[in-house]
Amino acid sequence: MNGRLTKLMAASALALTAAGAAQAGEIAVIVKTTSSNFWQNVNLGATAAIEGQSEHTMSFDGPATESAIADQVNLVENAINRGVAGIVLAPSDPEALAPAVKRAFESAIPVVIIDSALADSAKGTYQAFLSTDNCAAGELVASAMIDKVGTEGKVAVMSYVAGVGSEIGRVGCFSDYLKANSSLEIVGPYYSQSQMANALNQTTDVLAANPDLVGIFGANEPTAVGMGRAIEQAGKAGQIAAFGFDGNADLQEFVRSGTLDAIAVQGSFQMGELGVNAVMDVLAGKTVESFIDTGVVLVTKDNIDAPEAQNVLY
Repeated sequence: MNGRLTKLMAASALALTAAGAAQAGEIAVIVKTTSSNFWQNVNLGATAAIEGQSEHTMSFDGPATESAIADQVNLVENAINRGVAGIVLAPSDPEALAPAVKRAFESAIPVVIIDSALADSAKGTYQAFLSTDNCAAGELVASAMIDKVGTEGKVAVMSYVAGVGSEIGRVGCFSDYLKANSSLEIVGPYYSQSQMANALNQTTDVLAANPDLVGIFGANEPTAVGMGRAIEQAGKAGQIAAFGFDGNADLQEFVRSGTLDAIAVQGSFQMGELGVNAVMDVLAGKTVESFIDTGVVLVTKDNIDAPEAQNVLY
């Protein structure tokens, strides 16, 4: 790091601190897409955090799809240009969003990252990272898969957007755990671009090409929904061990019907609520933890109606 950048970062940090409670206004919550129940549940959490106080307002936005990365960059740039008080960001791409977050930092706008990590180059330019421990979540699903199918056979991995921070941890650690603890052969991963229709078609092809498949993992909400529908259309429900990720109504119904053995559900509401709270704490001059784990629950037919599951389902 050169001296000029060091001085700039120090000056920006001082500006953030000096702003303190005096800096009020809009907190922009920018997620990967607004067309997903998961992210709408983040919106509910952010709304809950902002209610009951008059100092700040909250806006919620995101591109039409998770793969529209340039659109998300533009949303962050627009938030900076209109002088928001703070930003809560779920970055769709770890590299592409880093320069925008750096610009926010240089403009003395605190940024809290949720769900997916930014690239290492962005370290020091945001105030906190709130996320499921995606590696631990991937390992949790992998362990459940082994418990269900044993240690031999083929397991397909239906993923979403390659290189996203959450995907690297979730799918990478799922695959690594299977390799370290079994002789299961991994088929894929296949990338749906977080499009349900893509996942349905991909899963249909994978099931047809691998009639000896013993298990399958759908690594986020739209992917798991498309996977579940393909399993049912292929007449494979209950015949193949299937695990999903996230917890909307479609996925809950797949668990209840037995199409999916379990879903790993993140605390999406908590991401929104705790993310906005963290920004408000920074603006008030308070110290926030650099990493806040928002948790994950493995929801099965046996525990889907229990409080631990109901608290995270949406």
